[in-house]
Amino acid sequence: MKDNGLHILAFGAHADDVEIGMGGTIAKLASEGKQIGICDLTDADLSSNGNVALRKEEAAHAAEILKVPVRKSLGFPDRGLFQSEQYIRTIAGIIREYRPRIVFAPYFEDRHPDHGNCARLVEEAVFSAGIKKYETDGENQPHRVERVYFYMINGFHNPDFTIDISAVIDKKLAALRAYKSQFEKTEQTIETPLVNGYIETVEARERMFGKLVGVSYAEGFKTKVPILLNRDLIGE
Repeated sequence: MKDNGLHILAFGAHADDVEIGMGGTIAKLASEGKQIGICDLTDADLSSNGNVALRKEEAAHAAEILKVPVRKSLGFPDRGLFQSEQYIRTIAGIIREYRPRIVFAPYFEDRHPDHGNCARLVEEAVFSAGIKKYETDGENQPHRVERVYFYMINGFHNPDFTIDISAVIDKKLAALRAYKSQFEKTEQTIETPLVNGYIETVEARERMFGKLVGVSYAEGFKTKVPILLNRDLIGE
């Protein structure tokens, strides 16, 4: 990207993945002036409800609610996120273009195979983006991401760290409700787990994570490397 790049670039397999897993964290950091981008690997063209055009509108609305200035879809095939050198090159090119400090991806353990496959593709791309001689379709200046973290979509896993989202839980829920085609039941709706109290389940999960750390709501994340704390653990 131009200038200094993004602070955070969050990848999802489908529009709404990122909002489910870390919409509160995005809203919180955006309110603090952090520059954040979202990249959806597919257009979710196989969704049981809605269609590509509608889902793009909903994704844009959700990004507006969260104050995210950059949202892209790479248009990879839904349910086709298999290990592909071309997919890795494309994602690496996006990383080089936007030059994020931190990358987020879905956690590997999830009932939807696309979510785990998204994580594997992103990990490969993060590594390749930092190799000087690796060529992508676009920007070829190497970029090394500082950290890769993983957010939860359908799962409830023991988090390696949490982020307090108590002050922005309403924004997270509003961003999720922007996806009316996915979470709101109508007479034409096809029955899926998403239209049967899914948002309420996500809210309950974040309340439980919050309870674990003594706040009202928190989002939980996984990491493959230890986190270094550069402050006094006891405080003043």
